[in-house]
Amino acid sequence: MIRIAGITINEKKHIKFALTPIKGIGKSNVHTILKEFNFVGNEKISDLEEQLVIKLRNYIETTFLVEADLRRKNQSDIKRLVDIGTYRGSRHKNALPTRGQRTRTNSRTRRGNVRRTAGSGRTKSADKT
Repeated sequence: MIRIAGITINEKKHIKFALTPIKGIGKSNVHTILKEFNFVGNEKISDLEEQLVIKLRNYIETTFLVEADLRRKNQSDIKRLVDIGTYRGSRHKNALPTRGQRTRTNSRTRRGNVRRTAGSGRTKSADKT
């Protein structure tokens, strides 16, 4: 069982696919890691020696911003935008799309699946017509 940055790595996968579940390590960062360690990419994690795994773990944790540190940085960036009162910060605060998408329709992901229709809040009449 190999753990890198608090994530258990699947030993049956190839190196280039096994490292991507770590938050902050995507395809381009995996490519950088493969170049640094002179891997071809088709080696499996289970085939690596213990010393090489330790070097890989140290390299990833020191070079890249991963997992909890990355989440903390993202949250602090959002908090900074809200504190200085930017437009993007106000969109984050109100849980609305921040990158210019329309909100009249099609913002279900950000606002939740709440459908407001014309007759949804109307009270029913007491007498029949």
